[in-house]
Amino acid sequence: MYVCNCNGIREREVRAAIDAGASRPAEIFRQKGCQAQCAKCVCEMRQMIEDSRQALAYAAE
Repeated sequence: MYVCNCNGIREREVRAAIDAGASRPAEIFRQKGCQAQCAKCVCEMRQMIEDSRQALAYAAE
């Protein structure tokens, strides 16, 4: 599934960028060598980052 239609960034690519340390959508775009176009995907990326942080926090407990 595409998260960013403008740049063709798929969900698995966003998750890989988050796993590699991206903590902001701008860092995901930087890792993919592009930048936000319409920015509709930014909210979804932020939610994916937050979900990942929460999962790590629960795992650490």
